[in-house]
Amino acid sequence: MPRSRYEVPIKKNQSFNLNITSMTDIFTILLVFLLQSYAASEVQIDMVEGLRLPSSSTDKNPIEGVKLSISPTELKFDQVVLAKVQNNQIEQSAIDPRDSNFIQPLFDELKKFNAANEKLAKTGKVLLQADQELPFATLRKVMYTASMAGFPNLKLVTTVGN
Repeated sequence: MPRSRYEVPIKKNQSFNLNITSMTDIFTILLVFLLQSYAASEVQIDMVEGLRLPSSSTDKNPIEGVKLSISPTELKFDQVVLAKVQNNQIEQSAIDPRDSNFIQPLFDELKKFNAANEKLAKTGKVLLQADQELPFATLRKVMYTASMAGFPNLKLVTTVGN
């Protein structure tokens, strides 16, 4: 009767050798991959009083960067108040009269920070805490000014949603 499949002939006294070197290589690669994908976040973000952050479902960890916040009442750089906010608009005295999107106190503070902290300033990253009710036009002014000061990489801080 002809066989339909090729079968490897097995001898009864034949021993099987396991190649440990290949398995060690596989486990080493898996270990390196797992170590690189594991990240523990050490970014400290202080919540601003009266600020309601939007929710998000991201799995990414926050990065270190310059901390800005816009609440319904003020624009802050770290804990320093740069401008007042009224009716979701930055006060007119903080806006440059020649450019309606340019916030002069924010630009000055970021330039000062840029000169003092070269390592963090090189990344150009900004962590922005913005109230969820804030209109995009106000956010755009902050993003525009930050990019003009050498901080084009903006990350919005959110709360983890369900």
